[in-house]
This record gives sequence, C-alpha cells and structure tokens, in this order.
Amino acid sequence: MTAPSPTEAPAPEPAAAGVAAPRRRTFGLAAATALVTGNIIGGGIFALPAAVAPYGTVSLVAFVVLSVAAVLLALLFGKLARRSPVTGGLYVYPRDAFGPFAGFLSAWSYWTMCWVSIAALAVAVVGYVDVLIPLHGNHALEGLVALAALWLPAAANFAGTRWVGAVQLVSTVLKFVPLLLVATIGLFFVDADNFGPFNASGQSTPGAVAAAAALLLYSFLGVESAAVSAGEVEDPERTVGRASVLGTLASAVVYILGTVAVFGLVPHDRLVNSGAPFADAVNAITGGSWGGTAIALVAVASITGCLNGWILMAAQMPYAAARDGLFPKPFSKVGKGGVPAFGVWAVAVLGTLLIALNYTAGPDTTFRVLVLITTFTGCVPYLLSAAAQLFWLVQGTRERVRPAGLARDLTVAALSFAFSFWLIAGAGYAAVYQGVLFLFAGIPVYVWLRGRQKETAA
Repeated sequence: MTAPSPTEAPAPEPAAAGVAAPRRRTFGLAAATALVTGNIIGGGIFALPAAVAPYGTVSLVAFVVLSVAAVLLALLFGKLARRSPVTGGLYVYPRDAFGPFAGFLSAWSYWTMCWVSIAALAVAVVGYVDVLIPLHGNHALEGLVALAALWLPAAANFAGTRWVGAVQLVSTVLKFVPLLLVATIGLFFVDADNFGPFNASGQSTPGAVAAAAALLLYSFLGVESAAVSAGEVEDPERTVGRASVLGTLASAVVYILGTVAVFGLVPHDRLVNSGAPFADAVNAITGGSWGGTAIALVAVASITGCLNGWILMAAQMPYAAARDGLFPKPFSKVGKGGVPAFGVWAVAVLGTLLIALNYTAGPDTTFRVLVLITTFTGCVPYLLSAAAQLFWLVQGTRERVRPAGLARDLTVAALSFAFSFWLIAGAGYAAVYQGVLFLFAGIPVYVWLRGRQKETAA
C-alpha cells in the first residue's frame, strides 16, 4: 500500500489499524491547549531554577535551546497526529512504523516516565508547603505531604475526562497569570550582581549546557499531551498540532522570563540551596513574606492541577497498548467517566512506592534523581516518534510529496531526533543506567504478552 503523503491529510487506514478513538471527544482547542500548558507548567518551573543554579547562568542558554527543541517536538506531534488521530499517540507511531516491539518499548518507557514524573511532582510540592506550614525538615512529614499531593488528584481522576479538562482550564489560569506577573514585573527589580558566574559547573560550556538541559527537559515534559489524548480531542487532525504549539510557546515565554527574574532577584549562593525559589523571588520584590506565601499557594495549586493531568496521561498510554494486547489486559478497562481506572491505580501505587523508597535521601536529592530518570525515559518515546516520522517521509512517493513540505517535515523530524539524542546523552551515566534498567525491566512483560497472543492464535 502506498504510504500517505507527509504533507497531506492521512488516509483512514492507520487509525483503523490503531486504537479506536472513544466516541465522546471532550477536549476542544481551549481545553487541549490548557492540557498541554497545564502539564508543561507544573512543578518544574517552581523547583528547577534552584536545581540548575549550580550550573550558573549558562542554564539560561540551555532554556532557550530547549524551548526551540520543545516547539519542534510540538510541530512533530502535530504532524504525527494528522496521520494517527487516536489515543496513545507516542505508542501508536512507533508501532505503526516499526512493529509491536517498538510500540511496546515506547509505551513502557513513556508509562515509566509518567509515574516517575508524578512522584517527582509530588516531591516538588513539599518545598512550597513548607513555606505555608513549616515542616522543620521532618522527612516523615515531608513524605506524607508528597503522598497527599499524589493521591488527591488521583482520586479526582475517577470523576472522568470532563472533570479533568475543567480542572486543567481552571488550574492553568490560576498558575499562568501569577507566573506571568513574576516573569514581567520581576524584571524591573533584577539586580545584575545576583546572577553569579556564567558557568559555575566546572565543565566546558557545551557540557554545562547539555547537563542543564537534561534537568530542564523535565519542565517541558507534557508537550505531547494533546497527541497522547488525541482520542478525546475534537477534530484532532487540526487541533492537536495547534494546541501543542500554542501551549508550548506560552510555556516557553513564561519559563524563560520567569527564570531570568528568579536568577536576578535571588542571590546565586542562596538560590542554590532554595527549596522554593519563586517564593524567595516574590519576597525579594515585596520586601516581606506575604508575597512568598501567595506564590507558594499558587505553586501548590499548580502542581496539584498538573498531577491531575499527568495521572490521566499515565493511564491513557498503557490503555492504548493494552487494547492491542501489548500491556496487561486490566489497563484496557475504562470506568464510567472515560478514564482507565486500573491505570490510575497503578501509577498512584507505583508513585507511592518510589516516594517511600527515595525519601530517605531527602527531597532535594530525590527530586534531582527522579528528574534525570524522567529525562531518559521521556526521550525514548520522543526519539522513536521522530524516527517513525522519518521512516514515513522516506517511504513517501515522489508523486504525492511536495518538495517544500518534504524539506520542512524532514528538518523538523531530524532535529527532533537529534535533540532527543542529545538530551539522553546530557542526562549523565547514572540517569541513563537507571533509565535503561527501567526500560529493560519491561522486556519480560512483552515476552509474556506476545507469547500469550501466539498461544491464543494457535
């Protein structure tokens, strides 16, 4: 069969071969954009300025580079969604291009990234709750706060996708406006002496940029949210691409300006050890503590809303794979509200175990470790999706491909692949080692599921 043109609307075959889209599509452009923006702007922006401060202001360069990469990924997912506008996009694309094993690896890696990321987000809440209610460094209390931040939005997910969309709209507005105010008003109070050295890492500048970008990628995870939920999006062939680009651009503007403001408002030596950098930045503007309290409330609401969306994402990816027999069957069951209930339970329980196992090292160490693991496990599906797009572009026939469109799409796919590869390398040996262990742990699951399929067919 002739491959569909990469510059035209796809034929219906790929969608028919993939996961059937739900009959009810509840996310319009506004809700889909809010889902992307809400999942991107979660705990990352509130905690990462302190996490990358040890690298110096070179991390601002990494933020700009990563923003460009995120927009390219948004364009890539928009193109891929035109071909396969179904739930579980980052699983469907590699599966359709390279077969079930590639699809499984992508789904397993993305699912791992989701529940590890959810645990990291829950840990990020702790620093801002500590501003509101001092926890005095008690790790048991901090662990309980992280668990509460995880389970409250997990419980809310059982209400259904309409509730998730409404929560995303409200929480996105509540956090976007205050962050935008800090990112703009804060620039008028910046002190150049607070920025510290350009490269404080001791590495070469390219090495420092790559290392900082590996941490900062965590703040852009979610750019694929509309593609993963394409089955719930109205007119996904057009809406997914628009929502992905709009949500990513809005997030990038707030991220870059907000990080510049924080770097210029909080002295470098203090920022390195800050548990709530945005609260410290607002306190520097107001000259008191009420501003920090207000931004801490915004941060807690923001991260909780982000967890609400990420838990949905974490349930939908294995749902799509389970319908093809490439994930355990319970993941394919959908509750009355349209949310895969078993998937929600699974990520909540796994996130709980991860928080319990890692919290003995302290929240700062835990957050950094979890963030770097999500960088690797998140980039694997990005890499495979970009490779799938390159595969389809190379497969296209001369009669059905416009040269200008082909050059554009090849550039987007090739740069997306290169950025994903670069970010995996920048995550460091420890993160790649731990991420590979998580990834390979799924191979026995695949072997068992495929073996059962063959046995049933026989």
